Amino acid sequence: MSAELDYTFSAMGSPIRFLIGPPLLSSAPSPLERADREKAFVLDFGARLSRFRADSELSALNRDPRHEVSASPLLRLAVHAGLWAAGRSDGLVDPTLVGALERLGYDHSLDGSEPAPLPEALRGAPARRPARPDPAARWRRVIVDDDRGLIVRPPGVALDTGGSGKGLCADIVARRLSAHTRYAVDCGGDIAVGGVGAQFDPYLIEVEHPLSGESIGTIAVSGGGVATSGLNVRIWRRGDGRFAHHLLDPSSGEPVWSGLVGATALGAGALEAETLSKMALLLGPQGARTVLAQQGGVIFHDDGTAEVIGPVRGSVAHALPARS
Repeated sequence: MSAELDYTFSAMGSPIRFLIGPPLLSSAPSPLERADREKAFVLDFGARLSRFRADSELSALNRDPRHEVSASPLLRLAVHAGLWAAGRSDGLVDPTLVGALERLGYDHSLDGSEPAPLPEALRGAPARRPARPDPAARWRRVIVDDDRGLIVRPPGVALDTGGSGKGLCADIVARRLSAHTRYAVDCGGDIAVGGVGAQFDPYLIEVEHPLSGESIGTIAVSGGGVATSGLNVRIWRRGDGRFAHHLLDPSSGEPVWSGLVGATALGAGALEAETLSKMALLLGPQGARTVLAQQGGVIFHDDGTAEVIGPVRGSVAHALPARS
């Protein structure tokens, strides 16, 4: 649409994109003014919640040896989102796996680094199996006490708000753009869509195959959220020659090899879509079909086949030529 602002920048180690239509009221701020405001919000959100910045509020929380720690409303909201994702996924999307991630080598930002080759990693990966929740369920012992402005957790339990944080951020910005005819907010692949205009003219969201990096079609989204999780984005070679990535099996603390290399999910918002996409990838093909059946999505098998599940509007190819 010619009257729609297309605004991009980088934050949280990811590309950020806003599409903003005209305001509903002529007296309201312009899309560009709104975009500048939301950019400032996203940059602040990312700086305060980064696991890789020593001066962030999240890092301060993770260093703090006390059982109860004072936390800002933003940090409490981010931890709420991580705990919501853990509850929604029965513990599969676990925000307390920081120690395991750091042991595997994900103790610094991978922004700007070249991912290891996923096809090579798949050839050397162990037998495929679905992830399982950690029986210890440490996330259940984390409490957000909004009345006292505290986060309560056992000392030594560190939290990661990475994936859920991007979904939360996209949802917050989308709500703040509700005075516009239509809008889409993309925070590193976690996308929130809204506005009355999108009901009549849905956004066409490109679906990228994690093995080829090519688009295999589009999904029409008129409201809510869509998110993609894939092994291709953050994958690296460990010192022992094995490959690791950032999606872990909570029961073992090791990278999951479930038979899927990616999953795209639709949801009521970006946070829910992000959670469902991770659940689908962690559970493998059979579990993913159950997770995505109600709201829809696409899964990507190890052999390169793409499978559309549930009520997906759009045109998505079901398979690609065999990878090299």
